[in-house]
Amino acid sequence: MVLKTFGWSFAITVLGLIAAFFYDGWTAFGVVAILAIMEISLSFDNAVVNAGILKKMSAFWQKIFLTVGVLIAVFGMRLVFPVVIVAISAKMGPVEAVDLAFNQPDRYQQLVTDAHPSIAAFGGMFLLMIFLDFIFEERDIQWLRWIERPLAKLGKVDMLSVCIALIVLLVASLTFAVNAHQHGGAHVDKQATVLLAGVAGLITYLVVGGLSGFFENRLEEEEEREHEEEERAKREGKEKSAVVLAGKAAFFMFLYLEVLDASFSFDGVIGAFAITNDIVMMALGLGIGAMYVRSLTVYLVRQGTLDDYVYLEHGAHYAIGALAVILLVTIQYEINEIITGLVGVVLIGWSFFSSVRRNKKLADAEGNAGSPDKAEVSSGV
Repeated sequence: MVLKTFGWSFAITVLGLIAAFFYDGWTAFGVVAILAIMEISLSFDNAVVNAGILKKMSAFWQKIFLTVGVLIAVFGMRLVFPVVIVAISAKMGPVEAVDLAFNQPDRYQQLVTDAHPSIAAFGGMFLLMIFLDFIFEERDIQWLRWIERPLAKLGKVDMLSVCIALIVLLVASLTFAVNAHQHGGAHVDKQATVLLAGVAGLITYLVVGGLSGFFENRLEEEEEREHEEEERAKREGKEKSAVVLAGKAAFFMFLYLEVLDASFSFDGVIGAFAITNDIVMMALGLGIGAMYVRSLTVYLVRQGTLDDYVYLEHGAHYAIGALAVILLVTIQYEINEIITGLVGVVLIGWSFFSSVRRNKKLADAEGNAGSPDKAEVSSGV
């Protein structure tokens, strides 16, 4: 199972490290290995959240996620995205931006650093909306009940998450954006840029998330009527097919996954410049890491890990909320990538051990008094 799921990741790792060695010797080999480890540590929460969405999709779309999705993640976000950011911020053509990336890496890094406030605002707002919609949703299984129970009641207020997100954006633009961090330790006023990018991130979430949710609900309604409609279609001499509807639902869920992955990758791409400004080594290292995140996502789905360890999804969403705040703070202040990675690891690790403790309580209760309702078993937090 492990080899089948992670086989391509292992192969890409070997090929990537060999390519790095031939590119610039053992130095490049070490840098690429460090970048890959950094990307995996920063994106584990991404894999958990992706798995929660991917498990609703068919095997076909899971394969699309591992093929087309990987191409988008590796070449789109880890290679093309930084070049596009430079081209837009420096108002130059894509060919000039590519030439700059390969021949003037220091200048290239400077332009990407200067574009960080807009990147952080866009990604921060997108991730913040994911966290808020999760925490305000009423759910049977709660991890930190003292937080989640009252917030779920507040979540009944329409558009509360959007209102809070806009307030956070306004506060960030009036505080962090006033003295936004730039290359060389300089600080400039980026209020308008942060506001515009943050609103764009919010709109992107509402459009993509809304469409995926709409078609997912339509698909669930269709599945409930499936048997009845099939019988009626047979009587009429026709065959009822839900392929088109399933295709739309899966497509928008896939699109949502890609935008989600893009938001997660912002900190990894920016953080990579703390290690190297060579675009080839960045693409190799972050690409290897992205492959493992994809494979880990599929592994969690196929093993049913989220069903067995029910608080993992909670921990991942708390990590998303923390990452959203960190991204907004980095508009003005530099935060080491190790801290960013550790926050996610600690929250997910905590949720994992809470799930293990919950499962042990369930097993003990089942042995003593039969099988209880899992939804009623407390995490003990």
